[in-house]
Amino acid sequence: MLPDVNDDEPIFKRDKRGPGPYVYNVRNPIGLALTAITLILLVIMLVLMNKRVGPFAPPSSPERPPSRDWEWSPTSRPTPWTTPAPTTAAPTTG
Repeated sequence: MLPDVNDDEPIFKRDKRGPGPYVYNVRNPIGLALTAITLILLVIMLVLMNKRVGPFAPPSSPERPPSRDWEWSPTSRPTPWTTPAPTTAAPTTG
């Protein structure tokens, strides 16, 4: 059952119950249309999410990690560092 539609009513009215300050006024034709459009878009969005299509579709190809040029083995050991030989050059004065 539709509420009485009146053009003199404001499109938005103060909300007495919810957290937002204003809500659609369904007694105004524009407010009623906005309410219907919001509900229709909400239902369409929920159907798209459920079917996993449109913007909610999974990616077409999953991301692959970058390939490595080397293979790791638990028995492999790191390359040992070579320590440079100490220099025994005398300091020069100029």
